[in-house]
Amino acid sequence: MIATALKPSVVAIDQLTSRAERSILYAEMPTEHPDVTVLVPALNEEETIGEVVDRLLALPVSIQVIVVDDGSDDRTGEILRAYGDKITLLTNETGGGKGAAIRQALPFATGKTVIVQDADLEYAPEEIPKLIEPILSGNARVVYGTRFAHGLTDGMALPNKIVNRMLRTSVFVLYGQKLTDEATCYKAFDTEFLKSMNLECVRFEFCPEVTAKSCRLGERIQEIPISYIPRTKAAGKKIRWTDAPDAFWTLFKHRFKRFRK
Repeated sequence: MIATALKPSVVAIDQLTSRAERSILYAEMPTEHPDVTVLVPALNEEETIGEVVDRLLALPVSIQVIVVDDGSDDRTGEILRAYGDKITLLTNETGGGKGAAIRQALPFATGKTVIVQDADLEYAPEEIPKLIEPILSGNARVVYGTRFAHGLTDGMALPNKIVNRMLRTSVFVLYGQKLTDEATCYKAFDTEFLKSMNLECVRFEFCPEVTAKSCRLGERIQEIPISYIPRTKAAGKKIRWTDAPDAFWTLFKHRFKRFRK
């Protein structure tokens, strides 16, 4: 079953973003909350976005797919518009960053759980059901899909491996939580819990911010092993090891910063 997206009010539209020109394709009013809302930030992903959306819509769960076309200048938007009311599409004329795209989409999430799907195929959508199951069953509010349950992944660049080890050490030192994979894209949340965090992220600091705030709110983050196929810079991977300072600073500042639920 495919559950579609709640049509926002005029006020909500005005609050979407202050960036450039905005447009949104609405689906029909849902009759119930789907099991999961999948948020898909996308920038110039014409090679993979169609397959990603097809695989999401084929999952054996009720699902709402919200895609943010964040300033693409290739065929990404054209491909997404062809899905009509099967997805909710937010379109930004200029890019604002992954974190900003997630914050833009989150108010329209109607699912019981929410997870972010990168618009490439490093992560397999078919693994989403096992990640949201502990949340749906009431046994967790935060579940991470770990790429490193059996050690660091083959094919990942050495600087990225070093940064990942340093991030998990930082989480333990600052928050006392043992994680094997802090930077995984596959982070599943109880939707209302994630909305309560009042996110501030703009770029890739989404991951350390939600990790920090989950810990600050007393959650023990569950980890479930997942598969992972690393994408190279030449293939379009956007995050770099040079983004690491922002990640460490985000973990550190939210350890001590007061935030309003």
